[in-house]
Amino acid sequence: MDKPAEAPVANAIEVRALRKRFGRQQVLDGIDLKAPHGTITTIVGPSGCGKTVLLKHLNLLLRPDSGQIVIDGVEVTRLSGRSLNPVREKFGMLFQAGALFDSLSVFDNVAFPLVEKTRLSREEIANRVRETLSAVGLNGMEQKFPSELSGGMQKRAALARALIHRPKILLLDEPTTGLDPTRTGAIHALIRHTQQRFGLTVVMVSHDVPNVFEVSDHVAFMHLGKVRLYGSPQEVVSAHDEVFDHFLAGRADEGEASALG
Repeated sequence: MDKPAEAPVANAIEVRALRKRFGRQQVLDGIDLKAPHGTITTIVGPSGCGKTVLLKHLNLLLRPDSGQIVIDGVEVTRLSGRSLNPVREKFGMLFQAGALFDSLSVFDNVAFPLVEKTRLSREEIANRVRETLSAVGLNGMEQKFPSELSGGMQKRAALARALIHRPKILLLDEPTTGLDPTRTGAIHALIRHTQQRFGLTVVMVSHDVPNVFEVSDHVAFMHLGKVRLYGSPQEVVSAHDEVFDHFLAGRADEGEASALG
């Protein structure tokens, strides 16, 4: 008799009661979070609330003091050594600064993960690079160097490198830092386009509140090391939580000040 097929896991990522302390500072204080498959989950909150620290736990750069991280139904916080490799291969990561190599062309920057970690032929790598650059709107930019690109184009190149090995989960740490409002909107649209084209689960840390809500399926508002609010953008905004409303008003004030000067 055939074994019944297992039910698909609803969430690509589940975080349960996650805690992390650095010295006397409790940075994560019982984080609960879920990121459903094929959606964009955006983490927002005031500076120092633990957003980037949480992201570094999701891609296994940091280990928690306690709690669980479940990736595609597998609890990964107790894995170590080679058993972590299949989990890490699921992830693509776009760092806040982009982390492009200044001495390499756009082509070589994007190809780098495939050259280092796969046995694909040069032709296969070249085809993959061209396809990925096309997906992020960088056709014809293969031989440019990062210094020759605008800030928005550098973000696109860094995104292409994060996508080159075809991850299932994409982590984005402040992907629009340093961009003006027009380029910020373009990057947000690109993130949604990329997520849909490649069928990705995206977890993004962002300060672009409330603009980023337009491309977010779920929003997690962090405060004092916890997820204070979680839901659709509409649910979070309409919760009328005093702390979130104060945060949202402050972000709006900062945006106005930035536009004025």
